[in-house]
Amino acid sequence: MKNITKSIIYLLLIGFSLFYLMPVYVLIVTSLKPFDEVSLDTMWSLPQTVDFSSYSKAFAELAPNIMNSFYLVIPATLLSALLGSLNGYVLSKWKFKGSELVFTCILFGMFIPYQSILIPLIVTLRDLGLYNSIPGLIFTHVVYGLPITTLMFRNFYASIPDAMIESAKIDGASFIKVYRHIMIPLSITGFIVVAIWQFTNIWNEFLFAVSLTQSDQQPVMVALQNLAGSQVVEWNVQMAGAILAALPTLLVYILLGKYFVRGLLAGSVKG
Repeated sequence: MKNITKSIIYLLLIGFSLFYLMPVYVLIVTSLKPFDEVSLDTMWSLPQTVDFSSYSKAFAELAPNIMNSFYLVIPATLLSALLGSLNGYVLSKWKFKGSELVFTCILFGMFIPYQSILIPLIVTLRDLGLYNSIPGLIFTHVVYGLPITTLMFRNFYASIPDAMIESAKIDGASFIKVYRHIMIPLSITGFIVVAIWQFTNIWNEFLFAVSLTQSDQQPVMVALQNLAGSQVVEWNVQMAGAILAALPTLLVYILLGKYFVRGLLAGSVKG
């Protein structure tokens, strides 16, 4: 009976997995078809002739915007992880009067909808000379990412024994030395978790990208939406573009996925 139950569970899981992957199948199959084979009637059928021209066309259209996304994501991820780490370090190991209130105020930023601050944000970036620029998007994502990165690092650092920090202080280590020589080496998995989280969110974000940038400064997700055109939608090119746009985040999870789960669990138990 136990083996039968296990078999049923596995069959259900396989069935749910296949159902979940159905859109991915349609995405890949459609991207490999020439345009004259693309229709609702043949949506599920394999291509009669495999055609990679849609990928070359999509890449030619999206290449500048893919680079824009890398110029945006890499510094924004690194800066938000570094600042979130410093915040978490201070709020967990160097507590001061009112630190809990400061932490609560920082967390409040997680619950502010993008739409509610969009107009003030555009005005602010325009006054700072950062509107319609990659640095403006970097600034926006770093500020908006601080609440979640601070929370992640604060919870992670809370699991590090205070005695270790106190010993370093007794030996004369300063705020920066404790952070550099103790906290950073112990929080590599935390940095990986935050980096994956921020990289994925920033890469896939659309509202800020479409509102704060124009033309040649737009990230890939905005360009992917523009790839559809206004008259005739070349679905094979659109699907190929979607796969190309998803590849960086997919590769990040393939290469670092095991560290992501390990890092999420690292701060779950104190002591």
